[in-house]
Amino acid sequence: MIVRLAGIAAALLVVSGCDGGRELAGYTRDPAPKVDAIALPDVGHDGAPFALRASPGELLVVYFGYTNCPDICPTTMADLGRALEQLGDDAGRVDVAMVTVDPERDTDVLADYVQGFVPDAHALATPDAATLQSVADPFGITYDVRTTPDGSVEVGHSSYLFAVDAGGTLVVTWPFGTSADDLAADLRQLLPAD
Repeated sequence: MIVRLAGIAAALLVVSGCDGGRELAGYTRDPAPKVDAIALPDVGHDGAPFALRASPGELLVVYFGYTNCPDICPTTMADLGRALEQLGDDAGRVDVAMVTVDPERDTDVLADYVQGFVPDAHALATPDAATLQSVADPFGITYDVRTTPDGSVEVGHSSYLFAVDAGGTLVVTWPFGTSADDLAADLRQLLPAD
């Protein structure tokens, strides 16, 4: 019983952080997965390989989506953009990457799309389905792109934002609908001390 209580107390410390005991709006996974094993081409930067890990002293926020998404993707990216605005100077320590789950249609337009929400964001796309799946799996992302008999394309995907640290570890997951205020507060709490 004492061991179990100690484990619960340790988990609460991880979630509450040091912001006056404030609980994160996002959730953590135990064990926290490593997500940086495979680098993807950054189509906004001439296809340079981009590993899904933050620079030292920073955080990386990752989103999996697609540019033709009618509502969830633009809402999520707009909320993230507003959250970064709230961070002021600390926003410079938060990098953003969007991974397309629909590379066939997105590769040429993804950089403009994501940078319309967050300037200098990374636009990640690979035409290799196995590579994309290998990158998505540690995050727990599912997606499906299919062409219907009438020729239209339907895309379904998990809708989460993720914070990744400099060690390539997923530190928090935010579900769709997390407000810009909550995202900003969590990012402020999660950023490493200067």
